[in-house]
Amino acid sequence: MNDGDVSHLVPGLALPRISLPATTAGESCIAEVEGTSALIVYPWTGRPEASNPPNWDDIPGAHGSTPELEGFRDLAGEFAWLNVGLFGLSRQTTDWQREMAARLRLTFPILSDADGRFASALSLPSFATSGESYLKRLTLVVSSGIIETLFFPVPDPASHAGHVLQWLKEKAARSA
Repeated sequence: MNDGDVSHLVPGLALPRISLPATTAGESCIAEVEGTSALIVYPWTGRPEASNPPNWDDIPGAHGSTPELEGFRDLAGEFAWLNVGLFGLSRQTTDWQREMAARLRLTFPILSDADGRFASALSLPSFATSGESYLKRLTLVVSSGIIETLFFPVPDPASHAGHVLQWLKEKAARSA
């Protein structure tokens, strides 16, 4: 388990070619997506009727996935205007993610890495509680399968989408 080292997630690193189940049906391989994408990695989303994992309130950075994903949902039109695709990723099952995506009215696919193949291949940082492993919150901006930049840590999940969008707008302005 990688408890927080991200020094290897550098610009120019190719993502692993691993297809993952998506909430939008079928599978997606983020490494094969042409153009620019934001891969929003988050630990876990709860359900109104379900308890959080044990000790969740004591784990720094564990809370905030729902407002983070809602932030990307609310700014999805601006990301689309910049031709940036959005993808979420967690270790939750696709069935759990589908319920969440429908409840939150997400307009972008959420990928399930329930078996941890993608996280392991990329050595994504994680944490554990009660024997379960969860991914630490981060976002990768990727161009045709190659990392452009990394956002980590994410201190304020609710405003994170705006920070990523601002970086992309500044990048577009520099390229113009």
